[in-house]
Amino acid sequence: MNLEGPADLVAQALLGMELTCGEVVLRITEVEAYGGPEDSASHARHQRTTRNAPMWGPPGHAYLYFCYGMHWMLNVVTGPGGEASAVLIRGAEVVAGLDTVLQRRKTAKLTPQLCAGPGKVAQALGLDRTFTGHNLMTPGGLELRPGTPPTGILAGPRLGIAFATPEDQARPWRFADAGSRAVLQRKALRPL
Repeated sequence: MNLEGPADLVAQALLGMELTCGEVVLRITEVEAYGGPEDSASHARHQRTTRNAPMWGPPGHAYLYFCYGMHWMLNVVTGPGGEASAVLIRGAEVVAGLDTVLQRRKTAKLTPQLCAGPGKVAQALGLDRTFTGHNLMTPGGLELRPGTPPTGILAGPRLGIAFATPEDQARPWRFADAGSRAVLQRKALRPL
């Protein structure tokens, strides 16, 4: 599986793939693409820093960052070494390890929104800073595997990037599985 390429195209290809970590398996249902320094919504807009260094490659590695002092966010790096781009994993469905996910998410039942949101995805997988830079193609640890592709894809603007330029705010770089209920703000999305 090749994860190197334009972030928006890799983002669409990630839909339906599975993330595994221990006994937990999640099927990806929603993603957002982020380009390099030219993308004002991207962490790469400030050039390479200690925090965003994993975003600069190689492709197929994890880039995690801590958001709002509360949530880890998982990104899949897509650019070739030296070129920053990544895809934020925004939502997922539980395939295996439900009891562990419920415990980590501190809830008692499965709902469509259990892993709808990037912080929820990382929490369900039990991720923290130690996973940043991890090769997602290496068996064991945090791993990305083929899954069930969506039958349709929805697209729309990314969420929560008010600081970006108007053109980058409107960019249709958020993608979701049209058949999944584990998607946030579905009304803002349109069929691709």
